[in-house]
Formats: sequence, C-alpha cells, structure tokens
Amino acid sequence: MASDSSFDVVSKVDRQEVDNALGQAAREVGQRFDFKNTDARIAWSGEAIEMQAVSEERVKAVLDVFQTKLIRRGVSLKALDAGDPRQSGKLWKITATTKQGIKTEDAKKISKLIRDEGPKGVKAQIQGEELRVSSKSRDDLQAVQKLITEQDYDFAVQFVNYR
Repeated sequence: MASDSSFDVVSKVDRQEVDNALGQAAREVGQRFDFKNTDARIAWSGEAIEMQAVSEERVKAVLDVFQTKLIRRGVSLKALDAGDPRQSGKLWKITATTKQGIKTEDAKKISKLIRDEGPKGVKAQIQGEELRVSSKSRDDLQAVQKLITEQDYDFAVQFVNYR
C-alpha cells in the first residue's frame, strides 16, 4: 500500500538573499551620480530595513533600487512590506520589513480553494504558519501546486518538504 505524499505551503523569505540585495543596493546608491549629495543610504535597523535621503523622491528611488535588487535575487516583492515616506528632521525615511508565515485566515482561504477546486482525495491541514497538503497521488499534488500559484495572493508562496 502506497503512503501519502505531501508538501508544505509556506511564506518564507531567505534572509541571506535579502541581505545580499541590500548590500548591492547600498553599493549602487553610494556610487550613482543621481544620489550624490542626497545623504541617501539603506541599511538594516534591527529586523527592519531603513532607507533615507534628503527628499521624498530620492528616498523612493532608494526603495526602487532595493526592489530591483530583490527581484534579481529571486525574492518576491509580496514579501516586502514598505511603509510610506515620512519626514524625520531634514531627512525623509522609509522603513521596510519582510513578511514571514501565512496568517490563519490566508491558510483557510488556500484550504478552501483546495477543497472546492482541487482534485478529490487531497487533504489540507493548517500547522501554525504553514499548510500541509497531502494526497496518495503525486500528480494531484502537482495539480494543487499549479492551482495555488495561479491565484494572486498578497503574500509570497513557496512549496517545501515535498515527499
């Protein structure tokens, strides 16, 4: 008798890739001519990413450079939660954080989607901040992965622990 195959649906960000993208963005901001004399910089501030410049347009440009680097490194922009530009003294700042984990409501949405539109015999159960999907057929699991990736969620989705 064949055992169930399974995989986990998660929303995780590779911190090392974010750190690499931040380093590349910091180098580019330091070297580009349009950022000269704007006090533009980007750096970690605890678990958050802090961007600053002398004008609102320049700080938005720093964020754009960072987002471009994230895309090149394969990190979904849905995993980045950037705040609005705010003035702090003479500088404008943007604070961004990375989103980790799937909220319970979002996991319930995915589970309902699998139940309603997925192949029969596929089970989904919520386990903390991830969703375990299991079935006897690996083809059914691949169909579920395709179904989930076709949806447009406001969080990044990855599949791990495929067994």
